Amino acid sequence: MSKANNQKLKILYIMKMLTEETDENHALSAAEIISRLGALGIEAERKSVYDDIENLKLFGLDIICRRSEPRGYFVASRDFELPELRLLVDAVQSSKFITEKKSRSLIGKIEKLAGRYDASALHNQVTVLGRVKTSNESIYYNVDKIHSAVAANVRIRFRYCEWTIERELKPKRGGALYEVSPWVMTWDDENYYLIAFDHESGEIRHYRVDKMMNISLTRLPRGGKEQFAEFDIAAFSKRIFGMFAGEEKEIEILFSNSLIGVVLDRFGTDARIQKHGADAFTATVRVNVSGQFYGWLAALGGGAKILSPKEEADKFTRHIRGISERYRV
Repeated sequence: MSKANNQKLKILYIMKMLTEETDENHALSAAEIISRLGALGIEAERKSVYDDIENLKLFGLDIICRRSEPRGYFVASRDFELPELRLLVDAVQSSKFITEKKSRSLIGKIEKLAGRYDASALHNQVTVLGRVKTSNESIYYNVDKIHSAVAANVRIRFRYCEWTIERELKPKRGGALYEVSPWVMTWDDENYYLIAFDHESGEIRHYRVDKMMNISLTRLPRGGKEQFAEFDIAAFSKRIFGMFAGEEKEIEILFSNSLIGVVLDRFGTDARIQKHGADAFTATVRVNVSGQFYGWLAALGGGAKILSPKEEADKFTRHIRGISERYRV
């Protein structure tokens, strides 16, 4: 690169130095900046460095000149604060649907949003190894294709898989293609799901994105507009347990007062709740009745009881008895 081109890049190198190497506890003096520029083959005088820093401040970079130790210039604020970056790192490394390889790549990019010293602190908290992670690297391309289909208002085709005892993903329906209209993406229980209109059944259904293979966009327009016109993803998430499908029912459940937090966390603060004596309350909720719902209810032990409809209480009783029978000698 010619000397003239180097000089044109001077202000960019100064910005790079300040954003990557300075913070409230670490500063660079004008002399240090000039020395570093010299190592890059760029000649600079103090006045030109001062002018460049003023221009960077006008551009929006929050640069402060400190007269006390450590003296010099430093970037005082960034687009992301350290606690915000920690939240992003935590989300990536704890996300089951992001592979170990991709987790490390994403965390490395997040670290670049911080200065050198904060990046070191972020790196020290990374504990990706040993966490439960998907092995499906194609999930990122799946998500991109789904969003592209939504933007283009077209249907998608794919093969949907399930795990075998050999720990391999095997296509369901003998490898037959599914054709759906994608509408909503959601994250539930650390898994990514597509909520779509299934043309074969004429129903709204959901699919785990990491189990979708060979996704392709069609030229057919999406269907299901009427079904999704009043679709409420929050309400859908409340009544679906572990994203397991089941018949939607309105159920009245009696809970001990100590479980009010559990109920509000699950169904939201707008749940229909009434006091029931001094030590209990009832909640009337809409749920998709499934084995996952029964499991959630059973985990609450004697603190919860289905009151109505009676047939649902009877089904739950039979479910519990069926489990008990498996443990009889």
